[in-house]
Amino acid sequence: MGKTIEDILASKGRLRLLKALLKREAANINTLIKDTGLPHRLVSKYVKDLVEAGLALERRYERLRIIEIDYTNPKTLLLKELLLE
Repeated sequence: MGKTIEDILASKGRLRLLKALLKREAANINTLIKDTGLPHRLVSKYVKDLVEAGLALERRYERLRIIEIDYTNPKTLLLKELLLE
């Protein structure tokens, strides 16, 4: 079973990643590691959780992974407003 939005908000690390991604709207894994200070293993896991919760999309361009906010989910705009204000 995938992570829910409640699971994301309940975790400091996942929340830190979500905030970093909301600020940038799209970033690669290395940028998110620098922005959050979290280790690669956790950032990769938390990205998967954000994708499962419907808050982010992951696009692959050969070896490059770009993570972007999924604005097709109406909850994403609400979270952006809530977390970045």
